[in-house]
This record gives sequence, C-alpha cells and structure tokens, in this order.
Amino acid sequence: MARIIVDEKVCKGCSMCIHACPKKIIALAKDRLNAKGYHPAQLIDEAACVGCAACATMCPDTAITVER
Repeated sequence: MARIIVDEKVCKGCSMCIHACPKKIIALAKDRLNAKGYHPAQLIDEAACVGCAACATMCPDTAITVER
C-alpha cells in the first residue's frame, strides 16, 4: 500500500498537492500549524492512495515523498 509523507517543517501549505491529487485525498491540516505558521498538507485517506506521486511532483518545496 502506498502513502505520502509530508515533511511538515518544509510544507508551506500552498495547496498545489491538493489540486494535483487525482483521488482528492490530501487536505491542509486545519488543526495545527508548522513552525513557519502554515497549515501543512496531510493525507486524509491512506487506503485510497495509489502512489501516483502527482503530489510530490507538483510540490515546489519537495516536502512530499511517496512510500510504496
């Protein structure tokens, strides 16, 4: 099973990964901020992730990696 890993220290909450995800299973964490003051991205449905890496490709800060 694939899943994404978001480096919350690097993520700036730009939402590019959210728009790139074909399954629409990434959202910004509304309940927490990182050290830079941004809401980081988070995977909201791990079982639905197919590991396509569209989110990691779109991330301008390389804050996302895909674990297969």
